[in-house]
Amino acid sequence: MKDKVIFWIDQDFTYYGVANYLQKKIDCDFFAIIDVTNKVKKFFKEQKLVEFKKTWYYFDNISRKEEIDLEYLQNFEKKYDINLWELAINERMFYNYNHFYNFSDEEILSILTQECKLFESVLDEAKPDFFLGTPVKQHKDSLFYKICKARGIKIIILEQPKFAYHGTLTNELQTFDTTDKLSDFQIKGKSFGELRDFMKSFDAYKQINNAGKKFASSNTEKIKAAIDFLLLSKNTNLKTHYTYFGRSKFRVLKHELIASLKKRIREKFIGKHFLKNISGKEKFIYFPLGVDEERTLLIDSPFLTNQIEMIRNIVKSMPVGYKLYVKEAPSQRLRKWRKISEYKEMLKIPNVRMIHPSVHPKQIYEKCSLVITIVGSAGFEAAFYEKPSMVFTDINYSILPSVMKIDSIDTLADSINKSLQTKVFAGDLERYISFVEKNSFIVDIYSLRVNQHNHFHYGGHLIDVEISIEKMKEFLEQNKETFDILAEKNFERMKFLRQTNLVK
Repeated sequence: MKDKVIFWIDQDFTYYGVANYLQKKIDCDFFAIIDVTNKVKKFFKEQKLVEFKKTWYYFDNISRKEEIDLEYLQNFEKKYDINLWELAINERMFYNYNHFYNFSDEEILSILTQECKLFESVLDEAKPDFFLGTPVKQHKDSLFYKICKARGIKIIILEQPKFAYHGTLTNELQTFDTTDKLSDFQIKGKSFGELRDFMKSFDAYKQINNAGKKFASSNTEKIKAAIDFLLLSKNTNLKTHYTYFGRSKFRVLKHELIASLKKRIREKFIGKHFLKNISGKEKFIYFPLGVDEERTLLIDSPFLTNQIEMIRNIVKSMPVGYKLYVKEAPSQRLRKWRKISEYKEMLKIPNVRMIHPSVHPKQIYEKCSLVITIVGSAGFEAAFYEKPSMVFTDINYSILPSVMKIDSIDTLADSINKSLQTKVFAGDLERYISFVEKNSFIVDIYSLRVNQHNHFHYGGHLIDVEISIEKMKEFLEQNKETFDILAEKNFERMKFLRQTNLVK
C-alpha cells in the first residue's frame, strides 16, 4: 500500500516546495491542510504542480458564529491530553498582541470547537502515515501537531539547530530525534580557540541578524505593498479570516504610521538608556531577551512569556556580588521594539543593567560568569567561551554537561550557585559538534525564506498577494538546490522510519 503523507502548508511555502520535489522521488498519496489568505488560496485552488489527493482549507472550516460544544471540548482534552486554554492564551491573535480585535471567551471556544472537529475529521479521512511540516508557529498548527503525535502518526518537522546553515528532521520540537549520546563520539583534543575558529563559519547570530536586516527593509517595496493593499486589494480576509478581524484599510494604515513613529521614539530611548560598552569591571550574569510574539516563547515556553517577571526572579536568586546584564534582541526591531514602559520597568529593577541590541554577544560571553536563557541559542554559544549556562525549556543543546535545565523557579537560587561553579570542557563541546554534524545537514533555510518574501511578498511587507502558476514555478526553480536537499532528506527520513518498523 502507498504511504499517506499530510502537509501543513501556510504562508511559508517551504513544504509546498518539498512536496513538489518529493513527489518525484516517491509514490505516495499527498494530503494537505492549507492555511493561507484569500488571494493565495486562489493559487492553491488552481495549481497542479503538486498532486494532492485532497486538500482542506483551514479558514473555509472556521465560521464566526458556530456554536460552542463544551462537552466535546472537555472530552477532547481528556482524549488527547491537551490543554486547549494553554494554546489559546498563547495565541498572539487571541490575546496580548492583537492591535485590531479583542476576542471574547465565546469566540475563542467556538474557534477551538471548529478546529478540533476539523482536525479529527481530516485525520479520520486521510489516515496519514506521516505528517511533514515546518516548526509550529501558532496555536492551530501546534494543536494539529499534538493530535498527530497523540494518534501515533510519524512526524517529520524541519528544525534548525544552533548551527547556521544547518537543518535537522525531528519528531520533537527544538530537540534532536536520535538515540545518539555524546559519549558515543570521539574527540581530537581541540582547544577552545580552535572550536571558536570552527564555529565562525557557522555563526547563527550573524546569519539570523543578516536575515533580519533584509526582511521588510526596502522602502520601495513597502510603497508597492501599500499601493497593492490600499488601492488594489478588496481586503476580503476581513470577513473570512479571524486573524484579520478589525483590520480595515484605515485602521491598518493608522496602526503602521503610529507604529513607525513609536519605533523611532523607542530607538532613541534605547540609545539613551542602554549600555553600549561592556567594561568587565564587575561580575555579571547574562540574560538575553527573547523576541515577543515568536513561537520560541509562545509555543515552546508557554508559562514563561513574562520576561520582566523572569528578570525579577533571576535577580532575587543571584548571589551578592553579581549584576544581571539584560540584552535586547536585535530581531525585536521587526516588532517595533517593546513599549518604553516595559523598558522603564526593567531599568527600575535593582541590580540590572540593560544592554544595547547592537552589542555583539561575543563581548558579553567573554566577560560574563553565567548565561541564563529561556530557550535561545545563547546557552550554546556561551560554551565556546568556557561559560556555563541555564535553560528553562528542553532544547537541542541541553545535553551538554555545562547546561543546566531548570524545572522550577523554586530551585533557581540553588541552580545559579551550582552553575556558577560548573566547569566547561572543550571535549564535551567537541563531542557535541560531532553530534550535530551527524544528526543534521547543510541547508540555508533563512535564505530560502528571504527569497520567498522578496519573490512574492514585496520583501516581507504584504502576505496577501496574487500568486501566478508561472511565478511559483520560477520560485521553485530558483531554489531548486535547497528543495532538492530538503526533499531528499525527508525521503531518507521516511525510508528510515519504514525500515525500522516505526510506521505501520
